[in-house]
Amino acid sequence: MTDHHETAVRVLRVFTDETGRHGNALGVIDGALVDQDDRQRVAHELGFSETIFIDDYATGELRVFTPAAELPLAGHPLVGAAWLLLGEPAAPTVLELRPPGGLVRSWADANDRTWIEAPLGTLPDWTLVQLGSPAAIEGLSGPLQPDHDHVVCWAFIETGVLRVRCFAPRFGIAEDEATGSAALLLTALLEQPIEIRQGKGSLLCARPVDASRAAVGGLVVEDEPLHLVAQSPAD
Repeated sequence: MTDHHETAVRVLRVFTDETGRHGNALGVIDGALVDQDDRQRVAHELGFSETIFIDDYATGELRVFTPAAELPLAGHPLVGAAWLLLGEPAAPTVLELRPPGGLVRSWADANDRTWIEAPLGTLPDWTLVQLGSPAAIEGLSGPLQPDHDHVVCWAFIETGVLRVRCFAPRFGIAEDEATGSAALLLTALLEQPIEIRQGKGSLLCARPVDASRAAVGGLVVEDEPLHLVAQSPAD
């Protein structure tokens, strides 16, 4: 008989503004508490754009799920997980995370932003669409084309500052509030550091590193935890 139990979910908001508002909600769960085969259901039930399961706190091994699919690598979940792990007693100054998509390094800066440096090759394959003005971005009610089921729409506000909205029905996300993977791809495309204003008021900073890697960072806050019933891991 399958054993089920109540599981705690830490809830973060990643890429908030300077006052702690907005940001993209993230569920963080101890991977030792939830069976591998139950994780997609748990992520769907929570309904956050992503939920992350930390399988090994010492080595940084973890897995990321949207409500509809597992991702090898994603931005805001890794920034959120790094924020938690960097806050642990005796945490290193530079932390290593190991999602399936490759090694990710993380650190905190003097402005309390948590950063990750990640490989570009295993990020979700966003369609990047530049529009002519921030007003055009504001006026969107969804993707411009029906086949754009995973699209980043962006425009310059001024040099180095972008207005962005992301739509990802492919992954069960109508609109993402703040998207670290999109920021990584945009800073690599533009080959310059950028500031992104996304969603209702989220803020992201990103910068290229080299031809295969980029970095994204922002502020993180923690909200009240949630609890749900999950399947215990098999013995």
